[in-house]
Amino acid sequence: MPAPQLRLFNSLTRTLEPFAPASPDGAVGLYTCGPTVYNYLHVGNYRTYVFEDSLRRGLEFLGLNVRHVMNVTDVGHLTSDADEGQDKLELGAAREGKTAWEIAAFYTQTFVEDSQKLNLLPPDVLCRATGHIPEQIALVRRLEEKGVTYRTADGVYFDTAKFPGYGRMAGGRAHFEGLQEGARVQVNEEKRNPTDFALWKFSPADAKRQMEWDSPWGRGFPGWHLECSAMAMKYLGETFDIHCGGVDHIPIHHTNEIAQAEAATGKPFVRFWLHGEFLVVNKAKMAKSAGGFIRLADLEAKGFDPLDYRYFCFGAHYRRQLEFSWEALEAAQTARRKLRERCLELAKLPAGEAPAALDAFRERIADDLDMPGALASVWDALRALPLEGQHGFLKEADRVLGLRLFAPVDDRLPEELQALFDRYCASRKAKDFASSDSLRKELAGKGVRIKDTREGSTWVRG
Repeated sequence: MPAPQLRLFNSLTRTLEPFAPASPDGAVGLYTCGPTVYNYLHVGNYRTYVFEDSLRRGLEFLGLNVRHVMNVTDVGHLTSDADEGQDKLELGAAREGKTAWEIAAFYTQTFVEDSQKLNLLPPDVLCRATGHIPEQIALVRRLEEKGVTYRTADGVYFDTAKFPGYGRMAGGRAHFEGLQEGARVQVNEEKRNPTDFALWKFSPADAKRQMEWDSPWGRGFPGWHLECSAMAMKYLGETFDIHCGGVDHIPIHHTNEIAQAEAATGKPFVRFWLHGEFLVVNKAKMAKSAGGFIRLADLEAKGFDPLDYRYFCFGAHYRRQLEFSWEALEAAQTARRKLRERCLELAKLPAGEAPAALDAFRERIADDLDMPGALASVWDALRALPLEGQHGFLKEADRVLGLRLFAPVDDRLPEELQALFDRYCASRKAKDFASSDSLRKELAGKGVRIKDTREGSTWVRG
């Protein structure tokens, strides 16, 4: 069967389009907006990263080479998500009594650790905004030479009126009609247009920032939008294939990235824009600003493996909202456990081939990364294939699923859990079933399931 035509939904054109890399060597340039490292990330953030990881895995599964670049925003992201308010890193430093540099290093490391738990492939380049100040200054100078900037008391701004295509991904200029200064940012009387955005912000005269640099315009720091354009073009070129992020990036961040990059180069910035929808709780977007957000560590404390959450994310297409509930996560945990138990049994057998099943799986991946359909094709294959075929199929499918289905079982428990298990066995032997039932539930809440047989009790993870 010929390879299916890969189609992706392009946010820029709002259509499903055939995709092929522009480079003659077939390499795909992929840029994904990374974390702003001022606090822990929540599971809503990680839904986007699971989508982007699945995209990369899917592209590679379909035979494409991917160069993946991800940024770390460790300066310049202000509390308004636009151009006013305090820098989130400076606020994090004040909140925790650390330096902004310490905050950035700590939360970057927590992101890396969580990514490993979710089995996210590390990017080829993980670039920090603070490590690319010269590139950002150079981009502002290019824009200045093009005549699309102006200076105010608090910074250097991009004049959106001088970029004819401004806002086309967000719906064109009509999307911004009636936008009043102060609707999304505080009033700045010097801005020529409400949509104009900062390229370089000056440090306040009455306070010293922890993160600031000299520039041709004055001491200060880069704008949030500037960082991504400068780093993406450094590592992927002035035009590249795919740029990803959350849907909340469309109206401001990605709109401004396009404007400044294309105004500087005169070339299309990105060929395909892909955006993941929100994870919602009680119909509302999960957000750190709302408080009470759920971290990956909170899932682990309730006995869930982070890969249970990864499986849960496959329950809805990346362009559709996904409703979080503990019941839905439990269902994902049960399904992943069954799949993993099947794989551990299949690992004892030789791996056969299952071309028809793989073709069906491949078609779902090629159809705008239809992960719910791909997962359904997995369960269909397990009902239809002989055991050897299941083994070979699942090994290939897990290249995209990333669920570590065939990973060796850890045959040791941490000391604390082993002590609980020993108490369980002792209670059961003494026929103290009230205690053993309580201990069984406690172990289950920590991700350890008990199996009782005539020969005694054993445990399994997940």
